Amino acid sequence: MGLIKPYNGYKGYSYLTPGEDYHAFELLDIGDGLFPQHPIPLDVQQEERALRLAEELIFISLHDHPNVRPKDMFQYYRAYCKEGRGVYDYEALSRSYWDCIFDNMLDGGCNMHSKCGWKWTEVIEDIGKRSCDIMHQDMVIRCEKVDDIYRAHREHKMAMVLVIEGAGPIENELDRIEILYGLGVRQMGITYSESNYLGTGCKEPYEGGLTVFGRKAVERMNKVGMLIDVSHSSDQTMLDTIECSTKPVIISHVGAKSVWNAKRMASDDVLRACADKGGIIGIEAAPHTTISKAHPVHNIYSVMDHFEYVKNLVGIDHVSFGPDVTYADHCAVHKIISRELGIAETHIDCQEVPYVAGIENPTEASHNILRYLIKAGYSDKDIEKVMGGNTLRVLKEVWA
Repeated sequence: MGLIKPYNGYKGYSYLTPGEDYHAFELLDIGDGLFPQHPIPLDVQQEERALRLAEELIFISLHDHPNVRPKDMFQYYRAYCKEGRGVYDYEALSRSYWDCIFDNMLDGGCNMHSKCGWKWTEVIEDIGKRSCDIMHQDMVIRCEKVDDIYRAHREHKMAMVLVIEGAGPIENELDRIEILYGLGVRQMGITYSESNYLGTGCKEPYEGGLTVFGRKAVERMNKVGMLIDVSHSSDQTMLDTIECSTKPVIISHVGAKSVWNAKRMASDDVLRACADKGGIIGIEAAPHTTISKAHPVHNIYSVMDHFEYVKNLVGIDHVSFGPDVTYADHCAVHKIISRELGIAETHIDCQEVPYVAGIENPTEASHNILRYLIKAGYSDKDIEKVMGGNTLRVLKEVWA
């Protein structure tokens, strides 16, 4: 739908007085223009079709970080994130085609009280501040049920789903799953790369699986209606979670190890298991992840090589997109977080890029994924499935 969103000039937290109510930072004011755009070329008929489909279909991003960051990126982790006011780039979002974005609340709000972040108190504060900001503007609505997505499409708005990317904040407290659900969180990851009480993360040197507590957490998430994501988990933890869950499980942002053999990618066994249980796989585009041998310099075409492979492996009913992109210098963000947390950057055998050409931010991603699918000859029905229909099917089953 995203052609005419009613953006009225609102900036994040503008209901407060900067410098008086909170410490303000000079933010990037470039929306989706930080890096050169790389629109996939279409002919006149294809351009008309792209506009028609963007208006008619529901577009859902399974995983993004739709924030803007400070101009001085050295302030990002040590000062900006400590303030705890992650700012949506409402203007750039108004130009996107997305009707709904799953916002993984990692940026600008989850390490207010600690160095490494995602403590329980930080997550609760982030949810509260983010929700308050949303309630003071009229373009984005907080998404808590499937009907909110249809409403956003109908009213030319955007539905924002609050997501906790890894379950570390619940520690060993099952009831915190209900608390998060009550506060509006509708999706949670099992792990975020490192192991926690629930299971083993993908960065660990050993291959562990879902713990006893993790199985209880999966059961509780099924009961309350919270969507489960296994991105960033080890292969065995992914398989155990999919097997344990009575509802479909998603891999919101990932690629195929058979296309690029990196730890963050998923094996064919995991991809098949996810699809066999009725789940969906979102293809990601964060820098230096979904690379391919055919396109070793990371760009939209290497990302779509993963899409094509996964679609052929599990079928078009079980694939979608979770670009995992942002309105900032994503490569710089990765380097700064790695430096501040004392974690060595994960380098894989590829050419380093300053940005992922053609799919660098949520707005460009929404446009260019559609353009690729049209250029590649996909039918309207199949485009509807991968851009949002497959996700709606799963949400109707899990969130009901």
